[in-house]
Parts: sequence; structure tokens; C-alpha cells
Amino acid sequence: MRLSVEDLEELRDQALEAAKAAGPFIAKRVGQSLEMERKVGGDSEASQVVTEVDRQAQAIILDTLAESVVKFDLAVLTEEGADDGGRLLKDHFWCIDPLDGTLPFVEGRDGFAVSIALVARSGEALVGVVHDPVAGAIFDAVKGKGARRNGVIFRSIETISGSSELKLCGDRSLEKYNCFSEIICELEKVAEERGLCGVETTLYGGAVMNACWALDSAPACYFKFPKPEAGGGSLWDYAATACLYGEVGGVASDVFGKPLELNRNDSTFMNHRGVVFATDERLAACIRALYTRLRIGN
Repeated sequence: MRLSVEDLEELRDQALEAAKAAGPFIAKRVGQSLEMERKVGGDSEASQVVTEVDRQAQAIILDTLAESVVKFDLAVLTEEGADDGGRLLKDHFWCIDPLDGTLPFVEGRDGFAVSIALVARSGEALVGVVHDPVAGAIFDAVKGKGARRNGVIFRSIETISGSSELKLCGDRSLEKYNCFSEIICELEKVAEERGLCGVETTLYGGAVMNACWALDSAPACYFKFPKPEAGGGSLWDYAATACLYGEVGGVASDVFGKPLELNRNDSTFMNHRGVVFATDERLAACIRALYTRLRIGN
């Protein structure tokens, strides 16, 4: 089914409605006693922990999007549901993470978000919506039509006043790299070349908020290098933010400079080629070169 710009904007509005319904529900549960369990996931704790709130938020989102699934003949891929393969058969699919950043959510700190994307069968993200329940911020984008933050047109990254430091956003696994200190050293060199004071790190958020924090903190980056083990984030961790970055002049790619493969036919994990989110191409190129030199995880 071919989708017009008007169709994409309608679907964006549906995703916004779903995110706005799930976000406040999630926010009310912060700090409360929760039922937690382990699920089959990647090799990290973050990919294996699930709470009742994850599942309940997903139900809210799916209920809100149910009409669009029928109207536009969409497949659905969600973090807390089985991959039924429909994404490989239908022209488009919803790609949903009802609560990305479960660990910070359980800990009662920021770093979690609702993420909803519409992805073409080719793997191109056409719509992206992110809701940060803590800050109340909502990001949305439609391919070719720009991005917004809280309903206001998001300025291109080039027009954002730069920080005095280079910001590195990441999850806790980044600090476990044997060469973490070398990564920081290399980024400090990049910062010095740009006349910046150094590197500021934020290493606890989920993938979605890491990308959004970087977007709001130019010059900044978030990345995960390839590794042989299953994990490295999943399709639903990067689809919405990839759309956002594409609409504001940022970079969302794998570590080899290729577009993110957001509809893999053999897995939903992204460990095979890693991910790089950067607020400019020069910074992205530095991260890719760093990986090539260090070959982390291989």
C-alpha cells in the first residue's frame, strides 16, 4: 500500500496520541512497587528485564493504534510481543518500544521513554515519535517533512547553540569496554580540536533517550559498537530516533557509515553492525574510525 504525505501525517498523529496515552501512565508508576521478570533477550540485563508496566503500556499503545493497523494494512513489531514476521510481508509496520530504558525506570530516575515508529519494509523509518514522561517532552518527525519538539519545529542541528563540551551519551555497557579510557581519550582530542573544554558523559539512559539527549546537546554522540553476541539494541530502540535525526541534519548510521538496517530478516537485534548517532558527520566519522582501529567486540 502506497502512503501519501497526508497518510504519514495522519499516522504520525495516531502515534502521538498513543505515546501521550502511555507516557502519563508510565510516569505515575515511577517509584512504585513493581512486578518484574526476566525474558529472553540479548546478553545484557537491560534487554532481559521486563515489568508489568512495560506490558500495560504496550496494551495502551496497541489499543490506540488498532484502527490504523486495519485502515493502512500495517504489520506490528513490539518489544514485548512475538515477532510474527508480518514486517517482512507488509509494506509498512509499526515498530514499538512501550518503555525503553526499563532499568532507569525501575531505579526511579530519568532515561526512559516511549518510542513509536512507522517503518517501510525496505527498513526506512518514515515516522518517529518519542515521549519522555519525566520531562514531558515529545519529539516527532515525518520523513521529508521535518521534526518537532513539543509541537514546535525543531531547528536544524546547525542552528543550535553549541555546548562548551562534547557530550557522550551511552548505556552502562560502554564503561565495560576494555578500551573505554581510550575512547574517552580520542573524544577528548576531538573536543580539543573544536575548541571545547572536554568530554561530558551520561552513561545510564536507554537507547531512545540517549539519542534524544545527544540531539539536544550538540555537539554530541551516542553509539554501540558491533559484537558477536546477540544484543546491541533492537529495531524498536532506534527506528523512531533514526527518523528524528534524518529530519534535523544529524547522522544515524551503522559503524560502517551505512543506513541502519531497521528491518533485518534474520533478527531484531542490531549487534551485527552497531549504531552511530551523531549531531554532525565529522563526529560520526571519528567514531567509525575509532571502531575500525580498535575493532571492539570482534
